[in-house]
Amino acid sequence: MKERGSATIEFTWLTLLLLVPFVYALLAVFETQRAAYAVNAASAAAGRAFHQAADAQSAEARARHAARITLQDFDVHDVRIDVRCHPACFQPGSSVEVLVATRQPLPLVPDAWGTSLAAIEVEAQHSEPYGTYRAQR
Repeated sequence: MKERGSATIEFTWLTLLLLVPFVYALLAVFETQRAAYAVNAASAAAGRAFHQAADAQSAEARARHAARITLQDFDVHDVRIDVRCHPACFQPGSSVEVLVATRQPLPLVPDAWGTSLAAIEVEAQHSEPYGTYRAQR
């Protein structure tokens, strides 16, 4: 006895069971990678902007502004930006450390589940040296 038409049904179920979860996993990885690139670029831009400022007061504002502009390019929002100087700002041999962190929500997950369950924490840290032979400001 010959059965006809079962290949179409099998193909449809295999597509639903295998291809749809695979495509969702790819989307989640791509979104997380986009956020990782964003925080990495933002921390590096903030470190460079900090050292180009004239004084310590404007340096932190300048670093935060540079990080926010970079994050806007990647369409990443709700970030935490921490700027610290080791041992002191604008001293020869010192460095500035910038930490940028965000929570990247998973795609197509409703807000009813809450952000803690449906998001991945992404952070980047960048240390920019001031230079041993630069003048103290």
